[in-house]
Amino acid sequence: MELLAASLLELITQTSTNLPPDVRTAMGMAHEHEEPGTRPDQAFNIIELNVDMANEDEAPICQDTGMPTFIVHTPAGTNQIKIAAEIRQAVAEATKRGKLRPNSVDSLTGANSGNNLGPETPVIHFEQWEKDEIEVKLMLKGGGCENKNIQYSLPCELDHLGRAGRDLAGVKKCILHAVWQAQGQGCAPGALGVCVGSDRGHGYAVAKMQLFRTLDDVNPDPVLAQLETEIMEEANRLGVGPMGFGGKSSLIGCKIAAANRLPASFFVSVAYNCWAFRRLGVVLDPETGAITKWLYRDPDETVHKLAKVEGFPLTGREIIIEPPVTEEQMRALKVGDVVLIRGEIYTGRDAVHHHLMSSPPPVDLAGAIIYHCGPVMLKEGDQWKVKAAGPTTSSREEPYQAEVMRRYGIKAVIGKGGMGARTLAGLKEVGGVYLHAIGGAAQVYARTVEKVLDVQLIEFGIPEAMWHLKVHDFAAIVTMDSHGNSLHADVEKTTGEALAALNR
Repeated sequence: MELLAASLLELITQTSTNLPPDVRTAMGMAHEHEEPGTRPDQAFNIIELNVDMANEDEAPICQDTGMPTFIVHTPAGTNQIKIAAEIRQAVAEATKRGKLRPNSVDSLTGANSGNNLGPETPVIHFEQWEKDEIEVKLMLKGGGCENKNIQYSLPCELDHLGRAGRDLAGVKKCILHAVWQAQGQGCAPGALGVCVGSDRGHGYAVAKMQLFRTLDDVNPDPVLAQLETEIMEEANRLGVGPMGFGGKSSLIGCKIAAANRLPASFFVSVAYNCWAFRRLGVVLDPETGAITKWLYRDPDETVHKLAKVEGFPLTGREIIIEPPVTEEQMRALKVGDVVLIRGEIYTGRDAVHHHLMSSPPPVDLAGAIIYHCGPVMLKEGDQWKVKAAGPTTSSREEPYQAEVMRRYGIKAVIGKGGMGARTLAGLKEVGGVYLHAIGGAAQVYARTVEKVLDVQLIEFGIPEAMWHLKVHDFAAIVTMDSHGNSLHADVEKTTGEALAALNR
């Protein structure tokens, strides 16, 4: 199969850079429900612009290209060992070309392999079938939404919903709770794959497989079809909205399967996917490995632009901030303000924050802005170039953030999904703010980077290093201020009340 390697590389590239048509359609319909000029509308504008940029430049839609998961069907007698080897080579090559971020981390040492290869990485599932062709499907599901997967064991007690029993009513409560608990951390509006039943491990696998269904299909089981419809209607009344900003669009899809279970166990497994819902597939000639057909998309159809506006819509009321910033400047900001950052910022994720709790920073962070971001970077000659640079989920830094700001004089943090009470108290103490960028908008933010000035702590791996960037008009929204106000806490409260109302 002399063309297999090229076919697999093209599948990976298109999956990372080109949002499937069914997801584009669902996102466009969701946007229509939001009021113009609101925060949800602004979020959709940036998301749509980002999708167009990624397609035009063949660059990652989101910097978190996830754990590559391949589902491969082959005719009996096909050499699956060779196909697995070619998949691994294609993954490494796509990583080298900046289509995938190096995401494979040794769980014992913390070392990043740098090429997305390692024990059980990538994930490859093989099945035989009677067709005389090879089918390869690929899903790229990022860590932010993967962290919002959730599994329930019925009966159970749920926040705002009370007791969920071992019946369809209890199942429905679990699924609605799964939408609510994700808030903005899963980059809403999201999509759910659900398995009712099975055991703990296989239940999650079946739930994830449901995400390979198109968003516009109808479940062949009428009971599950009705449940999917009800979930979509009720979840979008919760008010989580895009990025957890509030709004009418919290879910773009819900796909449910039922599997037999043990008498003693009743699990409801939920695989949460973000709006950057990346999955494609190909059918291959078993002799040559050439692509004979694409799944989920027609390559001959023109990919129409999703964005309704050109560029980030400015109102003239945006506040310009130029690092290093002062406490006085940050205390003047309040929740809802839109800022444009011009100047130098530093990235810092899990490894950096953990390091700063026991060691001094490699640079002076007084008045600095820290960006929760694990970018896709490529080295061209002696210079690094940013290929994708959206925000990561900030809640992982909750144990560190307030103390790191207190020790080193950091005055602003950029991320997505919001942070908790400890950080909110820290912002009030030091005079700082939390700035919310749009999750998944990796191309929009990459284009604000004028230059990569330096990199520190590169031994942590590309995603976890501290990158020193010069940005221009990096747009973000103040969602936590230095006066004790948090949009995220407010939305969690109101959506919890809406969730409880569905149970009456």
